[in-house]
Amino acid sequence: MSNVRYGIIGIGNMGSAHAKSLQAGEIKGAVVTAVCDGFESKREWAKEHLQGVAVFEDSMAMIDSGLVDAVIVATPHYDHPSEAIRAFGKGMHVLIEKPAGVYVKQVREMNEAAALSGKKFGIVYNQRMNPLYQKLRELVRSGELGEIRRTNWIITNWYRPQAYYDSGTWRATWGGEGGGVLINQCPHQLDLWQWTIGMMPSRIRAFCQMGKHRNIEVENDVTAYAEYANGATGVFITATSEAPGTNRLEVSGDRGKIVIEDGQMTFWRLRESETEFNKRNTSAFGKPECWKFEVPDQGSSPEHTGIIQNFTDAVLRGAELVAPGEEGIDGLTISNAMHLSTWLDGWVDLPFDENLHEAELNKRIAESTFQKTAPAGNSQAADLSGTF
Repeated sequence: MSNVRYGIIGIGNMGSAHAKSLQAGEIKGAVVTAVCDGFESKREWAKEHLQGVAVFEDSMAMIDSGLVDAVIVATPHYDHPSEAIRAFGKGMHVLIEKPAGVYVKQVREMNEAAALSGKKFGIVYNQRMNPLYQKLRELVRSGELGEIRRTNWIITNWYRPQAYYDSGTWRATWGGEGGGVLINQCPHQLDLWQWTIGMMPSRIRAFCQMGKHRNIEVENDVTAYAEYANGATGVFITATSEAPGTNRLEVSGDRGKIVIEDGQMTFWRLRESETEFNKRNTSAFGKPECWKFEVPDQGSSPEHTGIIQNFTDAVLRGAELVAPGEEGIDGLTISNAMHLSTWLDGWVDLPFDENLHEAELNKRIAESTFQKTAPAGNSQAADLSGTF
């Protein structure tokens, strides 16, 4: 195989963006040969803008055409696992958009199908391509930061006005999207939160506020507290109605603290570990010697094209995946736990009862009385793409 022939399932914002980058030759060793979408308006767009690319109404017809070797799933969230499972069953390599799905149970079934297929499976966690977070992961894994003691992430620069939520009938509903900021905007941060430090929380207490300052039924303001098996703690704060917003990650360890904010990493490094200093210190107000470093610019991030290039290289040459699809379950586990903690008004231990979470989600879907109208000028839901 000299080129990976991609078929794209769903050509809303993200699906169309991937199609255009592939067609423009931005991914070496890859071409887009087919796309599919259930909405006629999307198919008409593809016929006009993607010259020479076959257009289908459904994914199975596209896959059965023999025109594709791999698919990119860019549908609404609930459909990611089902589309992936069908594609694996047909011998396709699969790259899914985030999130991996809406609830852990369905994603676990997808991971099992991927393992049985023997095909490459990736997820578009494009922030894993960001050199800043790669550097943080490297410093943690190398022991430079020592044992992790505390993490704090304030990620409130996901500002979204009411017009954004009104742009599609699926948006910000339990039945259409399966959640709000945790399932739509923050999968990247929830993934990076555990990926960079190499730990999943052991339990979570979260407070999700539904529709704060917005006419929506799902969460758009969240404060969560996490505890880890080694005694570390973490706080995660996010919102979509705060302006101006903040994106600041702090990771404190036994040997110092790293802060990432405004595209810059700062490392306050202790000359010796806090543990060792505390053992030998005899001064009532003594504190360890600390050196401040501005970590040099790590370069730009290739974002989405970087993930697709890496996935293409994995298919063609067996390159190691930066974002294996199976790992999509980790960030989703955290967001599911935050929802469940709010719904049950208490602590949630990880792993949690997946059937209970699914039942609680389905209860909110069944009991929903929230009504949305179709976007102005379009009788179909706009932007069915699993995007931000």
